[in-house]
Amino acid sequence: MSHGRHVTMLTEGTYPHVHGGVSTWCDQLVRGMPEVDFNVVALTGTGREPVTWELPRNVYRHTAVPLWGPPPHRGRGTALRGRAHRRFTGTYGQFLTCLLDPAADPDGAGFSTALYELARLARAGRLSAALRSESVLRTLMHVWLRPGLPTAAARPTIHDALTATDLLEHALRPLAVRIPPDCVAHAVSSGLATLPALAAKHLDGVPFLLTEHGIYLRERYLGYRSAAQRWPVKALMLGFYRALNSEGYRQADLITPCNQYNRRWEERGGAPADRIRTVYNGVDPHLFPDAGPEPEVPTLSWCGRIDPIKDLETLIRAYALMRAELPALRLRLFGPVPAGCEDYRTRLEKLAAELGVTDGITYEGRISQVAKAYAAGTVVMLSSISEGFPFSIIEAMSCGRTTVSTDVGGVREAVGDTGLVVPPREPELMARATLALLRDDARRAELGRRSRQRVVDEFTLHRSVDGFRHIYRELARGPVPATVPAGAARPDWTTADPWYRELAAWGGRPDTTGGSAR
Repeated sequence: MSHGRHVTMLTEGTYPHVHGGVSTWCDQLVRGMPEVDFNVVALTGTGREPVTWELPRNVYRHTAVPLWGPPPHRGRGTALRGRAHRRFTGTYGQFLTCLLDPAADPDGAGFSTALYELARLARAGRLSAALRSESVLRTLMHVWLRPGLPTAAARPTIHDALTATDLLEHALRPLAVRIPPDCVAHAVSSGLATLPALAAKHLDGVPFLLTEHGIYLRERYLGYRSAAQRWPVKALMLGFYRALNSEGYRQADLITPCNQYNRRWEERGGAPADRIRTVYNGVDPHLFPDAGPEPEVPTLSWCGRIDPIKDLETLIRAYALMRAELPALRLRLFGPVPAGCEDYRTRLEKLAAELGVTDGITYEGRISQVAKAYAAGTVVMLSSISEGFPFSIIEAMSCGRTTVSTDVGGVREAVGDTGLVVPPREPELMARATLALLRDDARRAELGRRSRQRVVDEFTLHRSVDGFRHIYRELARGPVPATVPAGAARPDWTTADPWYRELAAWGGRPDTTGGSAR
């Protein structure tokens, strides 16, 4: 790249420690630009996760940053005292107030100021120790119990304060990561991966590129709805993710969603429209050639990771409904079970047993030649409740297979008129649409032919990688001038879509029973 710049790629829970999805996209990008040097900073759980990708030669450094385990800089993080302690307590109180009372910080300036003060402490190795002081707990309890805030009605406890503070301490650890000053910082998701990029932009003037695949904030709401913590803890953490999401949108020099659906969310979340450029994911049609004849036995194929966000319960329920009408129908599930999802796999097996369809479902595990997973299906399925621009769909399309998918993220943009799209979490509708395709050989063949042509025309890997090559070169010339007007109103997430309004209403409702929110 010109001007001696290179790229620091920031990931969370993906490349190079996990296969599929965003990790596939990261590997495509790195391998597609051998002339660009990449420094990969991966936020992980413990830091002991194995590297599952063979890193190409242009990845000159890879650093795993554990979010859990012992706090970083042990021995360096001496306690703050005197004026430094008072300043930190005031900053932290402002930070908490912005999370729990957005009306007090309408333009995000208070959160921004506090976040970068915390970043300075983190870089000095003192933030983790500061967050483990007794005054931090008192400050949080004071803000939680402030008159007029709904958290006061939930009667938060010291145990809640300990839990919330621990979660925040772990979440803020990436602020300590130092990014080379002569690079472009590329966060490949919103949320925690943006923390080093935000600090580097504010403190060192490093250009900041943000790419979103799934909508990070939506997925945090999904996760916290079923989490075990009590409501005051959830309100604080969701407030943190909302504020961080908006700060990322405000500060990124460019935002590159992988579909128009994400773009609409980003604009409603406060991202300036002139800083957003949609760059679709792509595949190499030569690596995913026409799959040829369908299997002799009618088969549904699914490819991905066994994870709750893929909502395989809906797929299994839909399969059971179809099996009642087509007894020969089979369901083949290709993909790994990530660490932490073992109980989910067990739950799926129990559901299949309850529905009496265990004998028709096979778990194939990870497959090295992914194209064979799509060739194994008469129809390729996707049942997710959240997606960006899923590779499993455009890869299946490249193989000439038609698809039945849930209407999430950029799925409808990918499929166009070459497959069927149904609402998420509706097994009856999924079953009805799939049966219609299974019973119409001519329609299936025509949709498969059009699917491959759509990929060749619009979603090639060359087009996707070249788009980022040009963006890297542009940002290497320096940060884009700010376009967010001073005093801009805070984003109104509740206008994003009906799904979010339901979750936002839940997120703002205190649990006064003393238990966790349901």
